[in-house]
Amino acid sequence: MQTQLEKQSRNRPKKRSMWNELVRNKMLYMMTLPGIIFFLVFNYAPLYGLLIAFKSFNIQDGILGSPWSGFKNFEFYFKSIYAAQTTFNTLYLNFMFIVIGLVVQVSIAIMINEIANKAWKKWFQSALFFPFFLSWIVVSALAYNLLSDKFGMLNSLLRSMDIPTVAWYNEVDYWRFILVLAYLWKTTGFYVIIYLAAIVGIDSELYEAARIDGANRFKTIFHITLPGLIPTIVILLLLSIGRIFYGDFQMIYALVGDNGILYPVTDIIDTYVFRALRVQGEFGMATAVGLYQAILGLILITITNGIVKKYDKDIALY
Repeated sequence: MQTQLEKQSRNRPKKRSMWNELVRNKMLYMMTLPGIIFFLVFNYAPLYGLLIAFKSFNIQDGILGSPWSGFKNFEFYFKSIYAAQTTFNTLYLNFMFIVIGLVVQVSIAIMINEIANKAWKKWFQSALFFPFFLSWIVVSALAYNLLSDKFGMLNSLLRSMDIPTVAWYNEVDYWRFILVLAYLWKTTGFYVIIYLAAIVGIDSELYEAARIDGANRFKTIFHITLPGLIPTIVILLLLSIGRIFYGDFQMIYALVGDNGILYPVTDIIDTYVFRALRVQGEFGMATAVGLYQAILGLILITITNGIVKKYDKDIALY
């Protein structure tokens, strides 16, 4: 007579080997193959180049043939007068993008969701999403037509009202605000679509129950919509925090370019490294700073994800 333990072991599903799993679901794994190849080629294979951060790299000798330099490439950056300035600008601008962007994007998504007319709702979504498809070069051209000293729309408007014009590209104080506005104008539509999709996923029965209980729109927003958006907000925040040490090079270089007057408030780590690489050919320093950004970003997102996990494991990134 079989014991209960033997019956349980016989009824327990057998573990399939890795090869059996691949054969059984071969079509599914083949569908993931292009993505795996992409990450191997563009994300993991370039890790070999991190050796340049610890070498006095020259093209003739190659990566392996170049002599080791220890941490001199890191010292080259951290002992420069620009290290503190570029790091602060990168963190400050990204912090402004994340915080102000979050408030604006969530607010607009909720407002669009509350529009009853479907035609107007679709129009607003399309109008907001359109700037996302424009390159930063196009945005820089629009910004120049708006801010140009002689022919810009803003200065023309100021002249028409007999107000002194502003040399926008020579005024340091305005540019952090200008960059935040440009970022919001271009990216808000993309994130609004994400938040609208999250709102659609909230159980409609919760709204019906709230209406039966007499809750108005503001109460349903604060007690149903916003709590329902928290998982999406946390995931997007974690992804943004992971890249907080990486500035938006395309935006800064397109809008500011090589305007040295604006460097004190707009020069970020990425633009400084680009200039060092372009002008001085410092491959080692550029790689060292890239490694520095990656390590700090990994540490920061790990800490933040750990804090979120203690609060709620279900909304953590991993």
